[in-house]
Amino acid sequence: MTLLMSIGTFLGKRQGSNSLNSGGIFHCPEDDKPLDYAKLYPDSEVHNEIMNSIIRCTYQKDGCRWIDKLQNLPNHLQACRFDAISCPNNCTAHLTKANIDDHLEYLCPKRTVVCDFCQQEFSGQIMDETHAGNCFKEVIWCENKCGAKLERRFLMNHMKNDCHKRTVTCQYCSKDFLQETLQTHQYQCPRFPVTCPNRCDPAKIPREDIENHVHESCPSATIACPFKDAGCRYKCPRYSLELHMEEGVRKHLELTCDLLKQQQAQIAQLCSTLQAIAQTTDGIFIWKISNYKSKLNEAVHKSNKELISPPFYTSRFGYKACLSVFLNGNGAGEGKYISVYIKLLHGDYNNILDWPFVLPVSFTLFDQNIDATMRMNISESFIPDPAWKHFQKPCQSTESLGFGYPKFVSHEIIRSRDYIKDDALILKVTIDNAQFTN
Repeated sequence: MTLLMSIGTFLGKRQGSNSLNSGGIFHCPEDDKPLDYAKLYPDSEVHNEIMNSIIRCTYQKDGCRWIDKLQNLPNHLQACRFDAISCPNNCTAHLTKANIDDHLEYLCPKRTVVCDFCQQEFSGQIMDETHAGNCFKEVIWCENKCGAKLERRFLMNHMKNDCHKRTVTCQYCSKDFLQETLQTHQYQCPRFPVTCPNRCDPAKIPREDIENHVHESCPSATIACPFKDAGCRYKCPRYSLELHMEEGVRKHLELTCDLLKQQQAQIAQLCSTLQAIAQTTDGIFIWKISNYKSKLNEAVHKSNKELISPPFYTSRFGYKACLSVFLNGNGAGEGKYISVYIKLLHGDYNNILDWPFVLPVSFTLFDQNIDATMRMNISESFIPDPAWKHFQKPCQSTESLGFGYPKFVSHEIIRSRDYIKDDALILKVTIDNAQFTN
């Protein structure tokens, strides 16, 4: 009982009346039964034994490593750095004595802080929330990374007017550039005003328009007469061209007439060349005779009505020939047959060709049946006889004679199959160029 009283007395002094009820009765720490304080009495021996017991600091869990006798605990607690106390600045924070110095110097919102840049005093809260990072006298780097360091109050003006890495707009083309590259850009800017190379006007012209200006509208530009293709070699500034045109009407008309004659001669030559190219074959010429019924009817009522094909060359530098057809027959075939002949003509290369003409010739009438496997073409071939006059070198002034088949195909056979289709028949003549040496 004496031990309990001693502890109770000590704890009562440190911790208030937590062990007392409203009636002033202690409770036993073992069984929590009420104890009458009047029946308790001190025991000095037990008290000394307890007070000399070795104990740890109450705040050992918080990090205090103090170990000593119980009787020294009150003095230790008064100086213990781990004893929680309120901030002296009344900022509502509760801290250990170990942390109080750091709190007062760096963390307390009610501490007094002097700005390192402007030397003004602020509370910690205002410094942390408002002033820090915004002090107008703080020295900072330019945000454009130009390398400049200056006080914040000068930063806006620097970035707007002085920084060589600020963005500026070209006044001519309205595109954005770094200020340090603007001058270089203006040497290439398409809208930068430049002087006309002919110095036609004091006003400057955008660089991209200068070429068009010189070619189209510059009054001082030297230009050629519009009749230069006709032969006029006159050149003058654009502003005096009208006078030249007025004075040179007769000359320009003469030059134009001469040019027209030259062009007509060239056109005639080109047409001749084109015709020769169109007439050249590889030894095969196909002729489509359209409007067969009307042409046959005309041949029936007009004896010896002859149809002549366009002329053709048997090769590039070969013989010139054409086909001759009598739809109602000729000679022995008149009235019942189609007669087919080949005629040799006066050609461009006759003087270098071999005569008489001896190349094998064949005629073919095409069956125009839609089914290729059902077609039955009609063909006839012959080898020219060198002794016949039909195959001698033709004269330009004499109409050549044809050689072929008066009874090539009868009208009856013509009507038996699809030799006539879409009112047209198709003939082919083939000249074997294997023996041609030119």
